[in-house]
Amino acid sequence: MTRAARFFRRWGHGERLRASRQRRVALSVALAITTVAGCLTRAGTTGAPQPRASQPGASLSAAAAPAPSPRPAGFTLAITGDLLIHEPIVDKARQWANGAGYDFRPAFAAVKPILSAADLAICHLETPLSLDDSDISYYPTFNVPHEIAPAAADAGFRSCTTASNHTIDKGLAGVQTTLNALDAAGIAHVGAARSAEEAATPKIYELGGVRVGHLDYTYGLNGQRLPASAPWIVKLIDPAQILADAKAVRAAGAQFVLVSMHWGEYQAAPTAQQRSIAQQLLASPDIDLVVGNHVHVVQPVERIGPKYVVYGDGNFLARHAPCCDTPQTRDGMIVQVTVEVQKGTPAVSRLGYTPTYVDPATVTILPVARTLWDPHLSPALRSDLEQSWQRTTATVDKLAAAAAGVVPTEQP
Repeated sequence: MTRAARFFRRWGHGERLRASRQRRVALSVALAITTVAGCLTRAGTTGAPQPRASQPGASLSAAAAPAPSPRPAGFTLAITGDLLIHEPIVDKARQWANGAGYDFRPAFAAVKPILSAADLAICHLETPLSLDDSDISYYPTFNVPHEIAPAAADAGFRSCTTASNHTIDKGLAGVQTTLNALDAAGIAHVGAARSAEEAATPKIYELGGVRVGHLDYTYGLNGQRLPASAPWIVKLIDPAQILADAKAVRAAGAQFVLVSMHWGEYQAAPTAQQRSIAQQLLASPDIDLVVGNHVHVVQPVERIGPKYVVYGDGNFLARHAPCCDTPQTRDGMIVQVTVEVQKGTPAVSRLGYTPTYVDPATVTILPVARTLWDPHLSPALRSDLEQSWQRTTATVDKLAAAAAGVVPTEQP
């Protein structure tokens, strides 16, 4: 098992050790004890995701047992690619719901344990959500069932980026409906805004004793312009503006700043513009990590100085039309980031990834390595997954990511 895999499973192991210890104590001294779950629990500020915080384990008394060592300051992130809800996915969700609306939860079942293990899992919602599902539509103007929001929350997501080329497909009303649905599901969001005040309010999460700022931008709006009455509805990629925003979120108290970028499309190699912008952003002391989405295929990871850029984490849940449905568009990855505080400064200490694949037959997201562990896997799906693994790992490594310690968190 890799170091990252051990990291993400350690909480469950700790629980088993504590349970065993409690049984031994009960048999030997017959004392009543109170057990407080040692796993991470969600608690947070209003409007922010609820991060996980360490809790003390069971003890007889302060004198009878030493206090557990405090968890070092820091946190983990799990960041995924596009939730691009095409018609075949909606059709399957209708079947899963047995005629009672839409149920997207089965699509996430296999990756839920991975997402739930992180202190904060972040999705990318590329499309507007319908208020009552009476006006569902697809490309080029999306409006998809709002049930995707509670399904994402059930899978473990606690935040979602919303700046995309489809953000204003349904105008300001669509943005309001979408963000309201995320709020109702308990998912924080950044990127789109319902008001000038919301757009100007820095998004800061409290994670593991660290204040984490999050910014989100899109390259464009599919030929549309920002509404004159609501120019704040979503932010476009402008390096000077991003740097200014990062400086502002630092001034608001953020100690670590993540920038999400909706850029590039259908090209495994990052463009010259992507690389140039990444270099500009990561040269700033105000930005610590850049993660891209929207590309619809996996792009490389690059280390620039001591920092990282993930140019594109591929699709997470999508099923493109026949014109664009290639094996590469079924690939994605869960980017798993460990941030530790050293000498008072939080920084990425490890960046790994879990390759994923959308099975076109079932429209479910499969973690490639652990799915390949199944001895009963069909030969056809095994072949598809092996090819997906090779595509993703080879692409991630194209800019010397492996040399920088960026490796899969699991192996087939």
